[in-house]
Amino acid sequence: MITLNVNGVVRAVDVPPEMPLLWTLRDVLHLTGTKFGCGAGLCGACTIQIDGQPTRSCITPVSAAVDKRITTIEAIGETPAGRRIQAAWMALDVPQCGYCQSGQIVSASSLLAANREPSDADIDAAMAGNICRCGTYVRIRAAIKKAASMSTAAPLTPQNSIRGS
Repeated sequence: MITLNVNGVVRAVDVPPEMPLLWTLRDVLHLTGTKFGCGAGLCGACTIQIDGQPTRSCITPVSAAVDKRITTIEAIGETPAGRRIQAAWMALDVPQCGYCQSGQIVSASSLLAANREPSDADIDAAMAGNICRCGTYVRIRAAIKKAASMSTAAPLTPQNSIRGS
């Protein structure tokens, strides 16, 4: 039995230690907002946070997350940076097909939590590896800049929130 802290809840899972964290989240814990994209950590669709750092869950064994805080798209809006990113994402209508959006939002939230006023170069560096096949990069950058300019107390309402599906 492996114990994980996922979205603030301690959960025991009966999985092999080498099982990718992505499949533990999706198939065992039924948190399906984190997506499978490439299986090689290259596309960013599976991005989650481990102790606040963006992490590719498709290549991270579940054993690497023991005694760490895992945050998925389902709870990213509970963080100040995540709340601002989600509000800006919705205000600027960033999603197109939406498949990559959970990974994009988690990565952008990590950036904003670490850097309150990211430059274009900071955004490029933080978002490198998060691929959007629809090409919404201009809107993603604009949303990150908008979120950076928002108050940390920006309310999260049904109109400006996004949850994993």
